[in-house]
Amino acid sequence: MSLISPWRADFPGILALEAEGQTYLDSAATAQKPQAVLNSLLGYYASGAANVHRAQHLPGERATRAFEATRDKAAAWLNAASREEIVFTRGSTESLNLLAYGLEHLLQPGDEIAVSALEHHANLLPWQQLAERRGLHLVILPLDTEGQIDLAQAGELIGPHTRLLAVSQLSNVLGRWQPLAELLAMAQAHGALTVVDGAQGVVHGRHDLQALGCDFYVCSSHKLYGPDGVGLLYGRRAALEQLRPWQFGGEMVLEADYQHARFRPAPLGYEAGTPAVSSVIALGAALDYLNGLDQAAVNGHEATLHAKLLAGLSIRDGIRLLGTPQVALASFTVDGVHGADLAHLLTDQGIAVRNGHHCAMPLLKRLGLPGAIRVSLALYNNGEDLERFFSALDKALELLR
Repeated sequence: MSLISPWRADFPGILALEAEGQTYLDSAATAQKPQAVLNSLLGYYASGAANVHRAQHLPGERATRAFEATRDKAAAWLNAASREEIVFTRGSTESLNLLAYGLEHLLQPGDEIAVSALEHHANLLPWQQLAERRGLHLVILPLDTEGQIDLAQAGELIGPHTRLLAVSQLSNVLGRWQPLAELLAMAQAHGALTVVDGAQGVVHGRHDLQALGCDFYVCSSHKLYGPDGVGLLYGRRAALEQLRPWQFGGEMVLEADYQHARFRPAPLGYEAGTPAVSSVIALGAALDYLNGLDQAAVNGHEATLHAKLLAGLSIRDGIRLLGTPQVALASFTVDGVHGADLAHLLTDQGIAVRNGHHCAMPLLKRLGLPGAIRVSLALYNNGEDLERFFSALDKALELLR
């Protein structure tokens, strides 16, 4: 019996792709959107668009209420201590760049920033460039054979000179949860600030940031079934108070004259300019949608799909998994087969997977690979999606071997 997603009909995009003969297995790159998000976007524009915070007229007041309601929903979703700990950005990448520039004044030449060997470029390059600007040492935490940050080696590398630790919650290539509690404790023992890249992890399960205890957490709307162009930066109040603004313009100003200016505290002090009003409001609709789901049922469905994916890959000769994935995705290579050739033949059969370095080029280099095929799953995927994938995979491999 095929595994059926009870939520598939909520996603017009996935149904449209299916009608077009496409099987979408690339949700780790971006997720399809539920009808509730589409309704929210249309509703905002159709009822009269307006800027937020700066107008007393009805459309502006209505937009501001909806915009700020999403801040409340995001704070509840992440269990932040207060709504003021949620800053809207344009995505995880902008959130991490905001932190790299906003914390720069706290770091001195010779200080160390620790990141892991599995990081997405978004959580590597801002720190790499900060290290170059300030004469810092960028310390790379190695992985074990399963694709998890090696805690024993991390314990030796995180030390008294570590001023900041930035690690991913869930690898977008290896699909493995990272031991955050232990890593954060190591960094905090030396007084270091801690940053968690939750771009992948936030999608799979609910995460209590007060319990986790990191200083900063970033994620993106477009992976969380919301619109693109929006991200969330969570910061503990005391940590946010150490940030300096990195962009300047309207909205953030408390007082300004020609020679000097004073800026608002978080969150508005870090939200310069006109925000993505419609997308922020629609992110609120995505969170409402997700809050209405049975999280245990979603987790169970995704786990069953993932097990089916791993089982199908394991019985096919020559397929080598990268690490030991635990949730949502699997990246693999095939002995004697170039990934680009395989991806091309899968694409010809309507299978939407991703090939390449997945914005984690140093990781693939460390693994000695030019790239890998990645299959990634979401709550709207069916067992039939995987059946079509495996049928297409077998046909492609028959031609390529």
